Amino acid sequence: MLKKYQIQDGKLIENGDAESRVYVYVNPDEEEKKLLIETRQIDEHTLNSTLDPEEVGRVEFESNHAAIIIKRPKRYSSQDNFLLKISSVGLFLFADKLIIVLSEEATLFDGKLFSRVRSATDVMLKVIHRCIIHFEQHLHVIQQISDELEREINKAMANRDLLHMFNLEKSLVYYLKAISSNGKVIDRLKTNAAKFNFSVEDNEFLEDVIIENSQCYEEANTYSQVLSSMMDAWVSLVSNNLNILIKNLTVVMICIMIPTLVISIFSMNVKLPLAQESTLWSFWIILGIAFSSVVLVILIYKSKRI
Repeated sequence: MLKKYQIQDGKLIENGDAESRVYVYVNPDEEEKKLLIETRQIDEHTLNSTLDPEEVGRVEFESNHAAIIIKRPKRYSSQDNFLLKISSVGLFLFADKLIIVLSEEATLFDGKLFSRVRSATDVMLKVIHRCIIHFEQHLHVIQQISDELEREINKAMANRDLLHMFNLEKSLVYYLKAISSNGKVIDRLKTNAAKFNFSVEDNEFLEDVIIENSQCYEEANTYSQVLSSMMDAWVSLVSNNLNILIKNLTVVMICIMIPTLVISIFSMNVKLPLAQESTLWSFWIILGIAFSSVVLVILIYKSKRI
């Protein structure tokens, strides 16, 4: 699917004009890929890389354009079970236009950030900044989800909630890798500012993007460390609760086995020092010994605080 945008009065206006400055391809089909490769001379491998979520971010220079692959959070689906994934965005900057390639529908030009744009280069930098902001928004959502899951786990430690926590921890690892990859791309843009013909405003904005990405990485790293520590604590807590349960079950088994042993001894077909006929005292004495053995085990258990 292709969307075309024209820059008018500092804003991006969607239209179908052939003279549009910004082209957005969403999950392009084979015909659109062929058009980009043959007409725009975009490298086929680079184009396919923009649709690969596993591809690392990078900057490449071709004869008539610059190719940039940036990472952004993928749209969340309930089927992912709190596992947040990463997608790639391809930015192909030509002398007079910008081509953006996405693997899925996404909102790129929203918010105050795009209230005033000057050129295709400016749009490219702001799209990169928008991806960083998107990561920050997801990090805040991850914090809220982890707080809610923590409350659920404290109420009842269910396997489902623990698995959701593991998925969030795994998501943060992916996010850290993606944000770090974006940081290298932004540094490369700064190093090659002359090749992009960045203006003074572009360079100043790029500095802000570098700071924003650095803060985003630190925030994601902090969340990852906190969540990892919490998971380690919960694993230790589960192990400790299991040990306590096994200990209590062992005491219960001993309390069952000792009375059984006492009654089994007195049930043998041998002569005992107790009267076995015409009296019930023998029965109550044996029952008392069995009951006393249970009380003795419980007292020993509590006194030792095992």
